[in-house]
Amino acid sequence: MSDATGDDVILRLEGVTKVYSGTVAVKQADFEVRRGAINVLVGENGAGKSTLMKIIAGVESPTAGRILLDGEEVSFANPAEAAKRGIGMVFQELNLFGNLSVAENIFAARELARGGVWIDHRLQERRAAQFLERLETGIAPRTPVEDLRIGQQQLVEIAKAVAQDARILIMDEPTSALSAVEVEVLFRVIADLKARGVAIVYISHRLEELIRIGDFITVLRDGRVTGRERMADVDIAWIVRQMIGSAAKEFTKAEGQSIGEEAFRAEDICLPRVTGGYEVDHVSLSVRKGEILGVYGLMGAGRSEFFDCVMGRRPHASGRIFIDGAPVRETDVTGRIARGLALIPEDRQREGLVSILSVGANLTLASLRKFVTGFHISDRQEKTAIARAIRDLSIKVANPALEVTSLSGGNQQKVVIGKALMTEPKVLLMDEPSRGIDIGAKADVFLIMRKLAAQGLGIIFVTSDLGEVMALCDRIAVMSNGRVTALVDRAEASEELLVTASALGHGPAKPSLVESLQ
Repeated sequence: MSDATGDDVILRLEGVTKVYSGTVAVKQADFEVRRGAINVLVGENGAGKSTLMKIIAGVESPTAGRILLDGEEVSFANPAEAAKRGIGMVFQELNLFGNLSVAENIFAARELARGGVWIDHRLQERRAAQFLERLETGIAPRTPVEDLRIGQQQLVEIAKAVAQDARILIMDEPTSALSAVEVEVLFRVIADLKARGVAIVYISHRLEELIRIGDFITVLRDGRVTGRERMADVDIAWIVRQMIGSAAKEFTKAEGQSIGEEAFRAEDICLPRVTGGYEVDHVSLSVRKGEILGVYGLMGAGRSEFFDCVMGRRPHASGRIFIDGAPVRETDVTGRIARGLALIPEDRQREGLVSILSVGANLTLASLRKFVTGFHISDRQEKTAIARAIRDLSIKVANPALEVTSLSGGNQQKVVIGKALMTEPKVLLMDEPSRGIDIGAKADVFLIMRKLAAQGLGIIFVTSDLGEVMALCDRIAVMSNGRVTALVDRAEASEELLVTASALGHGPAKPSLVESLQ
């Protein structure tokens, strides 16, 4: 990978500061973007990365400081002005219209028209197909975005940015929802853009990923730049020190933790696939009080669909579930929450939060009945519960009345967890809870999980990250193609075993292969 030279700075931020409602998100930050290079920006959640990028992309205006593009001072009133100057952005939280097709989303606000009047849908679909093929998505341009899984939506967001033919392309956590195969395709596209002279600004919490593809790195901590180097001159330990001021936070492991009786059991859960076969194929799992059961697998393994079935979100599902040994006969989501089930969904923005509501309103949204006195909600009781959740989960927010979207990704995830905990669950289902958050926020979330398990909750934790499942879980189940292909105690697990078992779902499972690796 060739390095760009210091003379190739296309964009420079000098002394940029951004203040929101008294909170300083970015403080006197200097940042350089070089053409034909991958300019990595890294920092913990809340460090100011996304804010800095939104300033470059015209979404936000700086409170102080200046932006130089090609040596000329510029200011952008909105993203359209930035786009005209060749700046595009792939947002961390997807910015798509679910009711429109993939092609319509790719060309939204810059539609291709016939005679300057009528939108040329056929031309848009042909062009969109080219971008989708370049990303090897297998997605048809006419497909409604709401019908796509989140990883596919992420690829549409990337295709939308690539289609703008930008000189500077900002990618904020572009791989957070992608499979390993999709990540490799994206890296090939990024290499192609780089070879064409495009300046890539790349944000990710996956440090190994940054080391692999980056040319230059800038580190933010608490809104300030704490390090700036060529990527070839640094390692992961250096990045972590600049990010958090010390060595990496360790995932908290169980020490002498008491595991009790069975809290939850699922038997023969099945979800038919429209095209035949099963999305969830006769899955049986159980978790005990105080235990964290990890469910490892790749995208499409049926893990999220299994959670949907358990929560009553898939009416065509079959099977039996038990809580504390008693059968659960309620078939709707509300009934299952009342019986002690709670879900932390993979897509926190679309399924876990109401973006226009405050932090406090989101926290109490699923448990308002607890605060009802007579015909009214007790404001005092609700505020007390909100303050307790913010304290217990260490949610960084100046005022719970602020909109939840003003928080960093890691703190938004804590709000989703707090909302679930307010329903007083016996079993907590967590679907990729560390998606899109950095190592510091990830460690905080995992510490919360360990504390909850120590209090007697049964936790089922879905992840596609081998390091997470090996570090955190008491037992590990592997799913592939809708089936459980391995179930082992943590002490018996190895990365080789888990990876092998995750590829066994096509045809009858082969326990002998898994057993031979134990």
